Amino acid sequence: MTTFFIATSCMLSFSASAHFQMLYTPNLLHEKGGAITLKMPFTHPASSGHVMAVDKPQAFYMIKKSKKTDLIDTISDIEWESSVDKGHAYQADVKLRGLGDYVFIAQPSPYFEAEEDSYIQQITKTIVNVGNLPTDWNTDFGLSAEIVPLTKPYAIYEGGIFSAVVKSRGKPVPFAAIEVEFMNYVPDMQKNHFAKEPIMTPPSEVFVTQTIYADANGTFHFSLLKAGQWGFAALGIGEEKTYKGKALSQDAVIWVQATKLP
Repeated sequence: MTTFFIATSCMLSFSASAHFQMLYTPNLLHEKGGAITLKMPFTHPASSGHVMAVDKPQAFYMIKKSKKTDLIDTISDIEWESSVDKGHAYQADVKLRGLGDYVFIAQPSPYFEAEEDSYIQQITKTIVNVGNLPTDWNTDFGLSAEIVPLTKPYAIYEGGIFSAVVKSRGKPVPFAAIEVEFMNYVPDMQKNHFAKEPIMTPPSEVFVTQTIYADANGTFHFSLLKAGQWGFAALGIGEEKTYKGKALSQDAVIWVQATKLP
């Protein structure tokens, strides 16, 4: 793994701040159950950038111990504010009952990117654990676009490595391009906006969004060098390639959290 990670790091390429569908709750590891809120703006979390207005998600559900629970009725409308603008977004209020992994999956409505004359749809996964009992975190759900973790996404030390496999309908996607962003502006859960100040200042704009590539088996590794949440977006891997007569990039997104060493 170490050899591959070094090689992958050398192949890093960089792009401007990328689109990321958020499915954010502050802590992915809980000692006990209770109510949590998940915020769902479609935005640029590493730069507190433009918030894109998207129609209500096509699907939103939770999987726990292989049982699927439809949560679409828990979604409500909000306005999300970044450093540059404000846009329509969504949130969900749900309850965690019992120990285990809660896999939240959102399938947003495709967003029309006018500059590219095409649509983007980011099928997004966030996994919350209760009571340190792992259950579903590494399950392949057979989604059209999916990142299947090989590392518990809620149990990674700062500086540790997150590993995963990019898949479409259960089949690995070789050499998939994956954009990576750090949640550099902490979301304010009460006021629905990003923090005014970043956690860190990148040395150059090229570090805001990093692009890595999976190997021939669809596997990738990335070191989480800063405590906080990180987003991974595997681009254009879904089986759906068009929407309303235009090109569709059906992406897979997963959010993971690195924790400081005690």
